[in-house]
Amino acid sequence: MSWNVVYRSIEYVVHWGLERRDLTGIASIGVDELLSWRGHRYVTVVYQIDAHCKRLLWVGQDRTAESFSRFFDMLGEPLCAGIRYVCSDMWKAYLEVVRIRVPQAIHVLDRFHIVANLNRALDEVRAKEAKRLKVKGDDAPLKRTRWCILKRPENLTKKQRGRLRTLLGMNLQTVRAYLLARDFQHLWSYASPTWAGKFLDLWCRTVMRSRIEPLKKMARQFRGHRELILKLLSSSKAALLRYRRGDE
Repeated sequence: MSWNVVYRSIEYVVHWGLERRDLTGIASIGVDELLSWRGHRYVTVVYQIDAHCKRLLWVGQDRTAESFSRFFDMLGEPLCAGIRYVCSDMWKAYLEVVRIRVPQAIHVLDRFHIVANLNRALDEVRAKEAKRLKVKGDDAPLKRTRWCILKRPENLTKKQRGRLRTLLGMNLQTVRAYLLARDFQHLWSYASPTWAGKFLDLWCRTVMRSRIEPLKKMARQFRGHRELILKLLSSSKAALLRYRRGDE
């Protein structure tokens, strides 16, 4: 069988399914960007995340506001009006489109992305300090410590736990960054958005005084998206959305 026949068969099945799918009753959606297989380019992916139905809804080129807006164009105003919850990351284009196209929806940030961004900042601190120590001829303290500080404590191996204990006894910027990042995780334990907001504000102030630039960048982002972060805690539905990737 030729590839042309295979392609046309798949194309026929996809079109057949799209023409017959039912888009009514969509109340909760998530939007994400995925790295394309062709270079450093992204696609925008929208999916339904209702309790009764989880499925891919739409894929668009790039991660621009124009691209994401085309999803709502496809859905149509009557169905857009039925969307009650939207879960996304902190990408500015997505935030703006959600605000304009579905203003009635409760918009929450995806916890997975918040934690992933914080981990990237922590790893940046470690990598930069390791480079500085290597120039001084003393890079041993941070060798083989990447996953010691990025993994959850309960997921560490026995050897990694021992290495982390040794690391925590050192006066390193990486250690201070690690302790601040671990402290941030207490945010998810708050049942009250008011107290969660007080904790988040205190954490951001502490980080801004830390002189650790990658974490200060994260603190500025968290301040700018404070309301959306706290919605993770203020809505029972939002609590359900934040588990959609199995991150907890």
